[in-house]
Amino acid sequence: MIKVINCKNKNYLEKLRLFLEKRKYAKSKNIKIVTRIIEDVKKNKIKALLKYEKKFSQNKEIRLKNDKINKSIKNLNPKVKKAIDYAYSRIHKFHSRQIKEMKNKITYIDKFRNRIEYRCSPIESVGIYVPGNLPSTLLMNSIPAKLANVKNIILASPKIGGKLNPAVLYAAKKVGIKEVYSMGGAQAIASLAYIQKVNKIIGPGNDFVAEAKKQLSGKIIGTETMYAGPSEICVLADKNTDINQVITSLVSQAEHDTESQCILVTKDTKIIKKVNKGINKFLKSLPRKKIASNSLKKNGLIILVKNDSQILKVINEIAPEHLEINVKNYRKYDKKIFNAGSICNGKYTPMSVSDYTVGTNHVLPTSGSAKFSSGLNINEFIKKISVVTLSKLGVEKIGNPAITLSEYEQLFGHSQSIKSRMRRS
Repeated sequence: MIKVINCKNKNYLEKLRLFLEKRKYAKSKNIKIVTRIIEDVKKNKIKALLKYEKKFSQNKEIRLKNDKINKSIKNLNPKVKKAIDYAYSRIHKFHSRQIKEMKNKITYIDKFRNRIEYRCSPIESVGIYVPGNLPSTLLMNSIPAKLANVKNIILASPKIGGKLNPAVLYAAKKVGIKEVYSMGGAQAIASLAYIQKVNKIIGPGNDFVAEAKKQLSGKIIGTETMYAGPSEICVLADKNTDINQVITSLVSQAEHDTESQCILVTKDTKIIKKVNKGINKFLKSLPRKKIASNSLKKNGLIILVKNDSQILKVINEIAPEHLEINVKNYRKYDKKIFNAGSICNGKYTPMSVSDYTVGTNHVLPTSGSAKFSSGLNINEFIKKISVVTLSKLGVEKIGNPAITLSEYEQLFGHSQSIKSRMRRS
């Protein structure tokens, strides 16, 4: 039975916040282990990397050669290749629309002929971490990087059961990634930072991967601006919504991970019983039944609201990674939702299809980070550089107010630096 919060109680928002925070601030038990792995790889480089790969996955081969990659790809089902090609095409088309924004250079010249510019420059090297069986995730992470003209894109992906994943390798070849490494866990993140020496690392992973990225972010490498953690979905449904669509959408996210979060918001009390009963029946035939069951028990929630005002309040408070507005008049709500990673409108838009072939990116903010960040896009791979060129007259005109402010802040070295560019009186 999934937990229920009834919004007839005045403190419903506080109860919701407590529910969300319990998952959000769960402490990682792997901090010390990850720190040790990072320091070892930093100091001993490839020797340490091989040690951990042998220990955790019996892997003795790190850098993959082209002939090995091509041999693996030959075994891939042609139907899967075709599906990857289709997904690639749609993701590429949608994300290529963002290039215009990237190329827009802002230039401002004032009346003193001072020139101020905002120039875009791609990050030089990016490491992409992809769990071993997710070619769609590789496409989502690498296509925007390629479109942003990142020079070096490096893939790290662990073997599953001692084998390379041919679909991931095919997707990498499709994008044009030339450096592929068979490595996983915290040691893969440490390697990308200290051996391959990339500037930024993106991509999902387990707790060890997430902790390694957290420890290195802002110090050695950059990571995604959003927090991309365990998957989340929020479904808005009413008395006319197909119950099977609600059930399958909730379970589709629960099967990802025991830490996934699945929330239903509704005004209809009758839905609650139907959803709980339907989920129990649906889970019986699900291959990942145990994972989904634990996820729903731990992080599943039904919110019974009284009116539209409460609907908007709870959804914007949840700030879900994925939101399905599965009601007939979805336009009534979607423009008033400002905290969500992705919004899927209407009964014909299952969130799960956006994971693959819609074209939008499925690397999205989780754990409430949709309140302040966006999903993965070309801007994730672009640096914006301020360029300032002052004229002789210009520094005179804007210099004196700057001197006043620097002296007020008691930064007299600043004042002298400005004065050194100005004519002596």
